[in-house]
Amino acid sequence: MKIKEIIVVEGKDDTTAVQQAVNADTIETNGSAINGETIEKIKLAQQTRGVIVLTDPDFPGQKIRNTISEKVPGCKHAFIPKEMALHKRGKGVGVEHASPETIRNALRDAQLMQEEAKEIITQEDLITAGLIGGGGAKTRREKLGRLLKIGYTNGKQLHKRLMVFEISKEKFIEAVEVIRKEEHDA
Repeated sequence: MKIKEIIVVEGKDDTTAVQQAVNADTIETNGSAINGETIEKIKLAQQTRGVIVLTDPDFPGQKIRNTISEKVPGCKHAFIPKEMALHKRGKGVGVEHASPETIRNALRDAQLMQEEAKEIITQEDLITAGLIGGGGAKTRREKLGRLLKIGYTNGKQLHKRLMVFEISKEKFIEAVEVIRKEEHDA
């Protein structure tokens, strides 16, 4: 699988894992304190070929993702669920621990999400769906994160995460309906 966009990863081990999964070029951030030179490389990559951000499913990875989103708008985002990025012996979490198939799926999903037409998801939509406040909201957010492949987030960050991953309102509604059906059938 050849990827046109340049993939932004955290380090050399991530580059190795990505290149074992797909034919792609990468830019390494070398940690969560991204310097100006790296941001300039990402900006150039976004202008010329496009960028897919693929960071670890942890706090530093999210920090990198947020910095890039703020400084380089329009990047695509690929996400690997935490349980698919765990070290075999429980020693850490990261893209470098994900299987080639998991990496390919995350990159494919990032490309598909970008192509869909988007209607804005509002805070009101999140409240109506029972994802913010009230009993069971956390469990619903966990299920939503799995279904939409964006990972778990707290109520305050959910809207931002949906926007970062450019989730369409249609996909959001479909996922909420699946969650409601599961709750009804339980």
